[in-house]
Amino acid sequence: MRILVTNDDGIHAPGLEACITIARSFTDDVWIVAPEFDQSGVAHSLSLSDPLRLRQIEERRYAVKGTPTDCVIMAVRHILADSPPDLVLSGVNRGQNIAEDVSYSGTVAGAIEGTILGIPSIALSQAFGIKTRENPNFHTAEAHAPRIIRMLLDDGIPPGIVMNVNFPDRGPDEITGIASTFQGKRDQRLMRIDERRDGRNQPYYWIAFERRIFDTAPGSDLRALDEGRISVTPLRLDMTDEPQMTKLALLFDGK
Repeated sequence: MRILVTNDDGIHAPGLEACITIARSFTDDVWIVAPEFDQSGVAHSLSLSDPLRLRQIEERRYAVKGTPTDCVIMAVRHILADSPPDLVLSGVNRGQNIAEDVSYSGTVAGAIEGTILGIPSIALSQAFGIKTRENPNFHTAEAHAPRIIRMLLDDGIPPGIVMNVNFPDRGPDEITGIASTFQGKRDQRLMRIDERRDGRNQPYYWIAFERRIFDTAPGSDLRALDEGRISVTPLRLDMTDEPQMTKLALLFDGK
């Protein structure tokens, strides 16, 4: 098996090393192509107006001055063009990618691009909390990801489906199970703008969330992580809402 590893936290991120360890539990044929710099929150963007710079760091390890999407395209269509990977692993992200995070996540986007290119792809993310912010429990992902990945591969990942796997902010022995989940929804009233002042008393702003407990729906990725379970969410690339499409067909019939 040939595995491509990418991420959005950058080529030197600790979570990337965790993902490499996970990949090497399956095969020695592991290729790393990751962003030169942190690309968190860039979603599924790609570089069209700027050239891509490729830097080889060592054998089978490259940095791209671009987004996670750029990295996967560069790997599949250039570096590994003669023998594409059999699997794309994106992560392990520093922080969870659940609920609305999925829309913003460069980690999920790396797996999306792999799926678009016809390669089974899995996004891996490790949640952290106040106490583990500086040192997330990547060893939890390392301990549990290989078994989950093997189960997903043995069962088969359908074309057009991205597997989004999130590990809770717990040690490896504190995991309470694995849950098949749907994409949750946060209370968006918790989103706020944090205004601050720089040394010249000029304002600048951070997008932030208030730290409050809110209800999480049973079966959601949010609830699974709250309960200490690993969340596995199948994400569909085809975003068509079929019931609404049928309704529109009746609305526009004969028009």
